[in-house]
Amino acid sequence: MHIVHVLTRLARGGAEENTLATAEWQAAAGHCVTVIHGGRAECPVPRGVAAAACAPLVHPVAPRADLAALRALRRLYRDLGPDVIHTHQSKAGILGRLAADAAPGAIVIHGIHIVPFESVGTGPAALFRGAERLAARRTHGFIAVTDAAACAYVDAGIAPREKVAVVRSGMDLARFRGAAPPQDAAALSGRVPGGARRPLAVMLASFEPRKRQAALIAAIARRGAGALGGLRLVLAGDGPERAAVARLIATHGLAEHVVLAGHRDDPERLLAIADLSVLVSAREGLPRAAVQSLAAGRPVVSTALPGLAELVHDGRNGVLCGPDDMDGVVTALGRIARDRALWRRLAAGAAATDVSDWALDLLGRRTTEAYARFAPALRRAA
Repeated sequence: MHIVHVLTRLARGGAEENTLATAEWQAAAGHCVTVIHGGRAECPVPRGVAAAACAPLVHPVAPRADLAALRALRRLYRDLGPDVIHTHQSKAGILGRLAADAAPGAIVIHGIHIVPFESVGTGPAALFRGAERLAARRTHGFIAVTDAAACAYVDAGIAPREKVAVVRSGMDLARFRGAAPPQDAAALSGRVPGGARRPLAVMLASFEPRKRQAALIAAIARRGAGALGGLRLVLAGDGPERAAVARLIATHGLAEHVVLAGHRDDPERLLAIADLSVLVSAREGLPRAAVQSLAAGRPVVSTALPGLAELVHDGRNGVLCGPDDMDGVVTALGRIARDRALWRRLAAGAAATDVSDWALDLLGRRTTEAYARFAPALRRAA
């Protein structure tokens, strides 16, 4: 069958990684797979997967561009003749489903990576819920990455429970177990020959507003670097907020305590030299970085997220702070840095955490099986 995935953008982020891994599995299973994306592609599509750019499809709300994107998506659907249209992310999720009238024989699926109407203002939340309810009329089924995301759509009256499947984000878990340190380990850790080893925390996250690196740096500056208990923080990733975060670090004299590592293709190697990982996102499904950290046996310190509670348990394999409690995150980092017995207990809990549901080989198979669940006619093709 011909499966068309639609993404707002093809950036280096969790939703994109998850979608491309799904597409790769589906292509290897013998399906024809096309990924439609807006804007410039920041990462390549896998071998055997076709790509189609939809230039007017942009992330910000832009009425003229959105209408142009709707027309462009309809043209692409007519040309491609998909059996399945699987949309992802907020903008592509809405426009991609509204355009599906151009492919009346296709099964339409929406992937819920982040709940768009949570952790936003009252006005945007109402707008997102209304748009989702409208698009839901043209949706045969939903695939959520967490139970919490699935429940959010059901509770909001967007979809009945029987139309929502849960498929965990898949990744190569073995890659994160026993990885070797990176070649630049000494520079990242700030360790000098003969010097004492400093505790190290790693944040694996793109630099965009909802990841809130700037808010964390502001909290460290407010509390003073001493609140970290000697811990050094490595921020790995790239994106539009990186320059602003770099200026904050320089302004507050935190260069010896916070390091920008840029985009990395070796997150497993960063975790190999880390004592723990940290996340402070305002909105997520379940961050892939949290799964990767636990697979590497590294505890997670994070602000609370609905989906994260399914995997990270406060005091057992990590520390969960309030959704906006940056001071609490700084306090937790400092406490773990000073109390090695506490770190050993949390690290043991992380290493004992069962993350097998997030295995890469389950992702594509379970996603494709979900299509058949929502459209019995596809069962033979799946």
